[in-house]
Amino acid sequence: MSITRSGRAAKSAESPDAGPGVLVRAPGPQELRPGRTHRRRRALEVSLAIAVPVALVLLWQLASVRGWIDDRVYPAPQTILEDGWRRAVDGDLWPDVWATLRRVLAGYLIGTVAGYALGLLMGSLSLVRAALEPLLDALYVVPKLALLPVFLNMFGLGEGPQVALVAATVFFFVWISTMAAVLAVPAGHRDAGRVFGASPWQMFRHVLLPASLPAVLVGARIAAGVAVLVIVASESIAANDGLGHLIFDARALFQNDVMFVGIVCVAVLGVVFSELVRLLGRLLTPWAPRDRGRGQS
Repeated sequence: MSITRSGRAAKSAESPDAGPGVLVRAPGPQELRPGRTHRRRRALEVSLAIAVPVALVLLWQLASVRGWIDDRVYPAPQTILEDGWRRAVDGDLWPDVWATLRRVLAGYLIGTVAGYALGLLMGSLSLVRAALEPLLDALYVVPKLALLPVFLNMFGLGEGPQVALVAATVFFFVWISTMAAVLAVPAGHRDAGRVFGASPWQMFRHVLLPASLPAVLVGARIAAGVAVLVIVASESIAANDGLGHLIFDARALFQNDVMFVGIVCVAVLGVVFSELVRLLGRLLTPWAPRDRGRGQS
């Protein structure tokens, strides 16, 4: 008896052609109907992804209605939804959402471009790596919020410190993933490019870029989520608008329903931003293995 990929035991029989004692594995559903098996698997994954958060929200609603938790501190999801809808219709929510989104996008773009350029340079040139890596390693371990006073002194009040803080955070994630990805390109790939007489640009375009880009985009996706976290913390300290300011200002005024509206908006913004980066990665690297949603047959 043999075991299929799905973990079920497959029927087997002795093969008369192969001789006694040789077991022949019967094909399972994945081999006979791969498309149908994948659709079922995908449907199960989507159902679980939806069912778990919905169940938690329903449990929260039930706990609030039954009085298991203090709804003054933890408002019911229905109350949060109604308040969020009212603020959205009245136009009170969108300025804060736009302020946070604007800062995240600007800082993310600057940090990604700078991190990728320097990571590529340091991954390709050992002397540049030897000169800059110790300094960047030391700066990397500094909590990025500790740099906010520095950026306030440099750029003053306004958008500059917020964007600079996001850019600095994203820079290190993209720089590390890019440098590591370039260093991980197999030597055989580089040797093949040299044998064919590839110029530096051709080496980058046809060897380093395709081999390193999947890992670089993984770092960029992680940086997208971290950028949202950093901007919320920054706005709570040195901003007069944005979702971070909304959350902490509402907490100070004991408006817990408004606070949770801001938290939900941050969660949605982070998920959407991260998924957009993942989708962009799939479009730019169709040769790379997919990280979810597609079974192997």
